[in-house]
Amino acid sequence: MISFKQLPIEAKAVVAAGVVFFSMMLSRSYLVEKLDFRIRRWLLRLQMALFFNTLMLVGSLHVWRSTVTTFTRSSAASSFCFMLWKIALFMFLALAHSSFFTLLFLVAEEPYFFSLAAYTCLGAYIILIFFLFTLGSVEQAYKFLAGRGAKAGTGNKNRAALKPVLAVVLTVVLTVVGLLNASQPPTVNSVEIPVHKLPSTMNNLKVVLLSDIHLGPTVGKTKLAMIVRMVKALKPDITVIVGDLSDAEAKIIRPAVEPLGELDSPLGTYFVTGNHEYYTSDVSNWFELLKSFNIQPLHNENVKIVSPKSTSDWFCLAGVDDIEADALRYSGHGMDLKKALRGCSSEHAIVLLAHQPIAAKWALQERPDINLILSGHTHGGQIFPLNAGAYLLNPFFVGLYQVGHNTFVYVSSGTMYYGIPMRLGSRAEITEIILRSP
Repeated sequence: MISFKQLPIEAKAVVAAGVVFFSMMLSRSYLVEKLDFRIRRWLLRLQMALFFNTLMLVGSLHVWRSTVTTFTRSSAASSFCFMLWKIALFMFLALAHSSFFTLLFLVAEEPYFFSLAAYTCLGAYIILIFFLFTLGSVEQAYKFLAGRGAKAGTGNKNRAALKPVLAVVLTVVLTVVGLLNASQPPTVNSVEIPVHKLPSTMNNLKVVLLSDIHLGPTVGKTKLAMIVRMVKALKPDITVIVGDLSDAEAKIIRPAVEPLGELDSPLGTYFVTGNHEYYTSDVSNWFELLKSFNIQPLHNENVKIVSPKSTSDWFCLAGVDDIEADALRYSGHGMDLKKALRGCSSEHAIVLLAHQPIAAKWALQERPDINLILSGHTHGGQIFPLNAGAYLLNPFFVGLYQVGHNTFVYVSSGTMYYGIPMRLGSRAEITEIILRSP
């Protein structure tokens, strides 16, 4: 039987990741009720950082072997430029690995340069791994189809060298494009949605949807202030924030949240939790902070949105906790649709705020009379090549979906981004939704 010491380092990394993952599950299942909030918060983040880093170690070893070890026997291996390349690659990998730890130590009103650099390297790391794997697979497929033998000629050596060079070039180009795309203000998407049983006096009611702002290591007060200015320029009747507003505790990042106090929608501003609010383990403090800015959290509850033209005309705006609260066994929280829709009958239009599209699917299975669900979470995949995974994992990916005859689901691609300050194959958005009465 092979001992742990005899395993290759990649296998050891996978085993380590498995041990950390098991400890995460153990913490969620048995220690969650026994640990103090602060200890639980740090433990969860530390476990997640260690888990992703152990998995990344496998990829980092592959990157090093593909872009360094491959060239050690060539004439260029002893050159000064090759030494600089090894130093640059080591720093690149170290920064990518350190990105997950910035949530523990580097969160403030505005992002630190180190955090921006670390998460940029993480994004480039993901792209580089994808191209190295894809080009390697293409190379193996070519050899198989061409019936090449095991003998390595000059042509094979040249192709072996070309693969990592091409992967690095593509990564650099896409990283620059992704950074430029994410640096642009979010686009304003305007969409008209017919809402069954919406009173005629509320026709053309304007709802502005924000989602996935992710205040934290790479998004700060300046970007939030820009978002608030754009929302105010749209003059919405209602503003809704459907989760993942922040990745940090309320006390630490409070100065960055202050621009939200300038939102002044006449029919109110409302908020529901996302999975990242529960990762902060600070939801109660976030609720209190948002209330101080006149933003009402919908904690498995609803409000009547009354027409400015007639007090007898209204629709039901409801919000549910994110489903991650159930997975984390977060005390007093969890998706409770029955509680959220208490008093909302099918005689009036129902609009539901639910952060994750899977929660929207579950809600419609239980209450098909819901007329409109507003969600986020997917980021539209945020960066290539993660777009495909986000598409496959969510029942609704991005944009407007019609479910049945009288029900619609809209999924925002996110108003900012999570961590990695890049957008590839997606665009940040502020959504202007015009509700139409039938």
